[in-house]
Amino acid sequence: MEEKNMKKTIIHIAIAISAALSFVSCDAFLNRPAEDTYNRDNFYQTPEQCIQGVNYLYNSPWYDVIRGFYRVGECFSGNYYMGDSPYLQFSVNGSDKELRDMSSSLWAVNAQAGTVYNRIKEADVDESVKNMCMGEALVWKAFANFFLVRSFGEVPIIHNISETIAEGGYNEIYKATKEDVYQYTIMLLDKAMELLPKKVANKDGRIDFYSAEALLAKVYLQKAGVSGSLNQADLDKAAEYAKDVIQNSGRQLLENYSDVFRMQNNKNLEALISWHWDASAQPWTAQNSFQSDLAPKGFDEFGDCWGGWTGPSVALQDQFGVNVLQDPALRSDIDTRRKATMMLPGDKYEYFYTSQGGFDYLRFFYDENYGPSGTANASDKSLNSGTGACCVKFLYGDGQDHMAALGVSASRMAYGLSTHILRLSDIYLVYAEAKLHGPGSVTNDPLACECYFKVRNRAIPTYYPAPASISFEDVWKERNLELALEGDRWYDYVRVGYYNPDFAVNDIQSQRRNNMNKGTGLDSICKTYYETGVWNASGTEYNTDENPIPTRDAILAKIKALPFPSEDVVFNPHLEEPAQSFDFSTITF
Repeated sequence: MEEKNMKKTIIHIAIAISAALSFVSCDAFLNRPAEDTYNRDNFYQTPEQCIQGVNYLYNSPWYDVIRGFYRVGECFSGNYYMGDSPYLQFSVNGSDKELRDMSSSLWAVNAQAGTVYNRIKEADVDESVKNMCMGEALVWKAFANFFLVRSFGEVPIIHNISETIAEGGYNEIYKATKEDVYQYTIMLLDKAMELLPKKVANKDGRIDFYSAEALLAKVYLQKAGVSGSLNQADLDKAAEYAKDVIQNSGRQLLENYSDVFRMQNNKNLEALISWHWDASAQPWTAQNSFQSDLAPKGFDEFGDCWGGWTGPSVALQDQFGVNVLQDPALRSDIDTRRKATMMLPGDKYEYFYTSQGGFDYLRFFYDENYGPSGTANASDKSLNSGTGACCVKFLYGDGQDHMAALGVSASRMAYGLSTHILRLSDIYLVYAEAKLHGPGSVTNDPLACECYFKVRNRAIPTYYPAPASISFEDVWKERNLELALEGDRWYDYVRVGYYNPDFAVNDIQSQRRNNMNKGTGLDSICKTYYETGVWNASGTEYNTDENPIPTRDAILAKIKALPFPSEDVVFNPHLEEPAQSFDFSTITF
């Protein structure tokens, strides 16, 4: 059964799990066992087969998270503009396809990671390899649960999918409380840390002890306010685990921020947990397709880019202190992360279109002889983004860029650029926030100040002095500048919204979430500038006429929980009933 035909409810995924496990990938996240020779009785017989079996979890079951990853993480949060998207307007409901696919993928990871864990547990192979693979599977299961509780709030805890199916009660599962889902996620990570090796300065891209510990720190920070007020014990745990990762893992920030997101650095010392995609593997879902949704038409030569009508928001431009209406020649970019996050008129990139000497943002739209891999660009090009900006993160460039970096060809909606979903800079800021106590608080904790400084100093190395103290608001803004468009910002609002909903609501309602196309269109302004060198945006302004500011009730409802997909509720009506306390005595590893 193809993965794309398995976009069902959590129940359908559970039933289909044994079929799904016929797809696995390898040590380089590329090789897999032949499908015509694999079955559960003749596989997991060697260390190599155990490694191949767990590698599938680094890509394929996550594939349908991609669109929800952006819509939930960045459109809700105000970082990404998608026109009349229900994610921009806070009107998304249970019939939304992207939300349904995201939910299905997360439950698929949850189920498949548990099944892989159980099968490797039974394998008669070298204990160190066996433990490593079991630990990796548990971290992926934990990450899926972490996404689920932050997105949907109270959700069922399904620990052993095989037992659930055998008991025949999968339509009778009740939701667990948020506190219990967080606690279950912590249990998974605690067990994973018992199994995983400690790799100092890990360079192989695989999950290890410190990967699990970093995620555990982030889980504790998120959990700290779930009761409605901040729990100091949870903050202390978040700081403790983050500190160990910072001081003992050997992980390091890359010198140049933009290098983190290049294919040549798919496995780097800053990345703690990543989706490692494969441009050529089967099943279809093993590949990265981010560029198709985020890049403007014609960005690569495969006819698969349709993201030109969307783009990084005006609100995010405001955060970086830039404005698309300003003459590009006068723009002052003091933060190097801006250009590595979003393209604006006048920008050029040496790491895209490398065979042509680099990528020129405006030339791409207005020179029809300029295009991917030296081919002519389509003659109907125009800058359609309502904010004038285009995403940079998650783009790989053209076919020759892909071949030069990875030695394999890209193809339509199939690229090998890894997606880093937990980075060391995030853990620096987790530690800093754990030493604070919510909005309005200040700390002079030396390590918290050092962590904040390291993240900011990399972005503004000659501008920003080391601070003697930092505020919550400093860290709050820094998280957005550092991690913007990486699928995480909405969950910052969820975290703070647990215990200080006014802060979350006010911050969202203060954003400029609409387009910048009132009056003369940005395309006309940019085309004139490209052809004449004259910038005149006097006839254009921010659009206040459409996409009204979301209401307080709408924001708070989504912070509490996104709606369950309608099909899930049909199959299990208990999802609409109150959550029940979970019996943790039933959990065994």
